[in-house]
Order: sequence, then C-alpha cells, then structure tokens
Amino acid sequence: MTETVKLPFYAKLTCILLILICVGAVSYIGSNVLTPVLLAFLFTVLLLPLHSFFQNKLRFPTYLASFTTVVIFVLCIAAILAFISYQVTDIANDFDIIKKNAISFFNNTQSYIHEKFQISIWEQKKYIEKVTNDTVQNGSGTIGTAIGSLSDVLFNSMLVVVFTFLFLLYKTHFILFLAKLFKKEDHAKLKEIITQIKISINNYILGLIFEMFVVSILTGLGLWMVGVKYFILLGLVTGILNLIPYIGIMIAGILTVLSSLTGTPELSIILSILIVNIVVQLIDNNILVPLIINSKVEINALVSIIGIIIGGAVAGISGMFLAIPLLAILKIIFDRIESLEPWGYVMGNHMPKKFTWRIRKAKVEN
Repeated sequence: MTETVKLPFYAKLTCILLILICVGAVSYIGSNVLTPVLLAFLFTVLLLPLHSFFQNKLRFPTYLASFTTVVIFVLCIAAILAFISYQVTDIANDFDIIKKNAISFFNNTQSYIHEKFQISIWEQKKYIEKVTNDTVQNGSGTIGTAIGSLSDVLFNSMLVVVFTFLFLLYKTHFILFLAKLFKKEDHAKLKEIITQIKISINNYILGLIFEMFVVSILTGLGLWMVGVKYFILLGLVTGILNLIPYIGIMIAGILTVLSSLTGTPELSIILSILIVNIVVQLIDNNILVPLIINSKVEINALVSIIGIIIGGAVAGISGMFLAIPLLAILKIIFDRIESLEPWGYVMGNHMPKKFTWRIRKAKVEN
C-alpha cells in the first residue's frame, strides 16, 4: 500500500522555489530552442479546427491534412508580408521627398529649440555630430548584429513551420503519451485540462487577431482623416506591432511619423498622427483588451506585467508574446490540482469585496 508523505509548509515552499529556479534557468539557457517550440504549439492549437476539418470531414490522411493545414497557414502569412513589402516599395520610391521634408522638419525643430530653450543651432549641431560619430564607430558591429538577427528570425520562422507540422502530425501520439503518464482514475481530469487549455489558447489567439484587425482599421481610418498618404499600410503595421506589448505601439508611431514626411514636414500633421495613435490606444486598452483579451484569459494585470517582463528578459519579443498564453496554461493546471489551487487563485482576476478571517478557538482543558 502506497503511503502519501506530507511535508511541512516550509519544505513545500522550498521545493516550489527550487522548481521555479530550475525552470527559469532551463528556459533562459534553452530559449533559442524552447521559443520556436512554444510558438509552434500555439499555432498548432489555433490550426487544430482546420486540421480536424481536413482529416474528419474531407477524409484526408494525417500526413496530407497536416501538410495542407500548414501550407494554408504559411500562404496567409506570406500574403500579408507580400502586401506590406509592396506598400513599402511605394514608400521607398518617395525617399527623396521624405529626405527633403525630413531636413525641413529638422531645421524647423532646431529653430523652435533655439527660440524656446535658448540653445544655439551651433551647439545642437555639435551634439548631433558627436552622436553621429559614435554611431559610425560602432556601425560595423551594428550592421553585423542586424544581419545576424535577421538570419536568426528566418531560421526560427522555418523551425516554427516545421514544428507546427510535426505537432499536427503527432498530436494523437502526444495525447496517448500523457494518458500513459497518469493513472486511469486521473484521465477525466487530464482530459478536462487539455480541453480547457485548447479552448483558452484558441480563444486568446483569435481574440488577438480580432484586436489586430480592429486596431488596424481604427488607425487606418484616423490616418486617412488627417491626410496621411499610406494609411492602409500604416494601419496594418500598427495593428501587427500592437501585438508586441508596450514597445510595439511606440515603433509603429515612429514609422508612421517618418512615413508622413512623404506629404508635408509640418508639425501639425505629426501632432495629428500622435493624437490618432493615443486615441486608438485608449480605445484598445480600455475597451478591446478587457472585452476581447481579458475575457479569454483570466489573468490579473499584476501577474501579466510580471510575466511579460520575465518573458522579455528570457526570450525578447517572442517571450513577451508567449508570456500571457503560458500563464493561462499554468492557471488552468493550478485551478484543477487541489494542492496548487491557491497559486491559480492568486493569478486570477477575482476581486472579492470583503474577506473575514474565520479562526477557530482552541478548547482549553482544565
């Protein structure tokens, strides 16, 4: 007969902290391998309905269903990238206009700084030359780093596609592995966890895609109203970059301001662009995110921010993107295991109005 060993609280806490440290160390050391695998897992969950349609409705063999699903997924991504590259080519044709307007805007900015802050144009140019010289000295390293980063992105993208195909191909194999890993009496709970993870991740990713399109449309309309030339491209780019927490919208704003110089160097158009981005972000953060994203994954803001920061420190932008769905998976598992339920509760967004301690008084024997 198997006896369950009950550990005191301090021993349990020590074991949990050691596990967290080990998981963090492994994640940091193996981030180059784990990141494509986890991204492929998320895309696999998203593509499961399409894969099931090919396999169950159209009676495709498993290999053909997996291959067809991945091909459709890659073609959709390629179509978006092709549209963006086509629009970027048009912007490149206006490079001379952008350069001319940028110089005019730069001169106007220098004059404004000189008038308001009493900093002479000569002092401003001297500071800019110093910064430029420092940048040129580090230019070779920067270019080399950029080329290396681009090659890493391409290689990881290929790995994600390959891993997604393999996950779809061996999905039944992995489910049987989990079934063999646990006792038969735990299979009902295991099935519930797997089903809930699939639903939660699927809804979260679909919510992100819907949010991306809404932000793209709102930004495009706003830029069209203020007279920006490439409002369709810039709206789409803003929606895509908005998927990157915190820094994505800043990058999109900079790109939009630079692209606006194809039309005019006036400060009013740049202020209008900033107002459009601020208004769209207010709508996104106060309406879209609570309704679309937070309703799909019940993770409170504190845990989300900490997870995004840790994900960014471990795996950069990919880690920031993966943080929320991984936290959602952990919460689903914690909520369904009795000993881990308090950790699942602290990750949730429940807001109890009041809590009263219930303390039983010990009986005093005479």
